[in-house]
Amino acid sequence: MDAVIVYESAWGNTKIIAEAVAEGLAATVDVGKILDVGSAAPFERREADLLVLGAPTHAFGLSRPQTREEAARRGGHPGDLGVREWIGAVGELNLPVAVFDTHVRRPDLPGTASKKAAKLLRSHGARLLVKPESFYVAGYEGPVLPGEIDRATKWGAELARLLPERSRAA
Repeated sequence: MDAVIVYESAWGNTKIIAEAVAEGLAATVDVGKILDVGSAAPFERREADLLVLGAPTHAFGLSRPQTREEAARRGGHPGDLGVREWIGAVGELNLPVAVFDTHVRRPDLPGTASKKAAKLLRSHGARLLVKPESFYVAGYEGPVLPGEIDRATKWGAELARLLPERSRAA
């Protein structure tokens, strides 16, 4: 069984969570790649049993070029490409997906990148393995709040457990 994790991260918080999810998956699933969205080719025809997609919440949803520019002005290092654009280039996805975001805990702002990403992925034929998940950071730049890395590792292990039996037997 093979999983690919694609993430977008401006301050490294989403990358940290992606790595923790990979650690949780790794007990049962071969995590073939953990890719920054800027270096991840569109997912079409790629062999994998699971796609895990992570993004930071910007302006109540997925980042846009303008919100990535704002993050760069504040000292972040976002790439030119975000998860929103990556999903738009993907084509049909006939596989299970799991989606997470990093989200500011206080103030507890509305809207999440993961819910928007899940909606876009479903429109490309993907099947959500679990409901979208948020992992919390302190302030816009982070850091990841205490306990969230452990929670992400456990979430990764749960994803592996929920994969269909036929995928685990392959």
